[in-house]
Amino acid sequence: MHSDAAVVNFQLNSHLSTLANIHKIYHTLNRLNLTEDTSQDDNQTGNLRSCSSSDSFSKVMPPRKKRRPTTGDDLTAKKSRHDSVYRKYDSTRIRSEDDMFSSKRCLEWFYEYAGKDDVVGPEGMEKFCEDIGVEPENVAMLVLAWKLDAQNMGYFTLQEWLKGMTSLQCDTTEKLRNSLDYLRSLLNEPMNFKLIYRYAFDFAREKDQRSLDMNTAKCMLGLLLGKTWPLFPVFHQFLEQSKYKVINKDQWCNVLEFSRSINLDLSNYDEDGAWPVLLDEFVEWYKEKQMT
Repeated sequence: MHSDAAVVNFQLNSHLSTLANIHKIYHTLNRLNLTEDTSQDDNQTGNLRSCSSSDSFSKVMPPRKKRRPTTGDDLTAKKSRHDSVYRKYDSTRIRSEDDMFSSKRCLEWFYEYAGKDDVVGPEGMEKFCEDIGVEPENVAMLVLAWKLDAQNMGYFTLQEWLKGMTSLQCDTTEKLRNSLDYLRSLLNEPMNFKLIYRYAFDFAREKDQRSLDMNTAKCMLGLLLGKTWPLFPVFHQFLEQSKYKVINKDQWCNVLEFSRSINLDLSNYDEDGAWPVLLDEFVEWYKEKQMT
């Protein structure tokens, strides 16, 4: 009996020891998050179920973190961004400075043609026209002289240059070349054209004369009216064969009014009107020419 009891006790103790070891292993695994909870029966001690190797790996290994840039990487990236911004700003600043009008640059530009004098004379004017790409007799030069309020044909004084070029915002040859179309376009506005036409008379005449000599008058009229007044070729022919050697300011201004208001067939010309004799004679000459 004692022998049987000892065997039973040994088996019981062995069984309890095994359960204790299992229980200990379970709690150890549980702390490592390697077990899953299962439903338990009130009469059972517990049920152990191991995790799959992939589940264990995902739970044991922490999620991979993105590599944080080192201090050197940060400095390199910041410097790259800074350099890019600086280059963009610097190029914009340079372009802005070039676009802005500079009185100093305009003054230096003037003396390229004036030399040691305070006026651009005929030689300097010839070089100036070559640089901007227009002939001296081009209408754009007349409009430019008007913008500068130049007083003598073939000459630009320092004061005229600075005043006019400041108005045009031109301080380099390139800027003026880019403004030539604008200067020509001013002739398309009737009021501007009238001002330029009136200015041309005083600009072209000798300053000790009240009238404009006929040769100069024909050139200036051709420059201003040659492409817009269909009767100009006939009027030019009349002037060449007429007795007139000069044109005064009143005659000059009335030629423009005549070109704007009188029909090409002269049907609305009033000989009893306030037209100067010069134009009366032109109408009479032209009608006789038409009859023959």
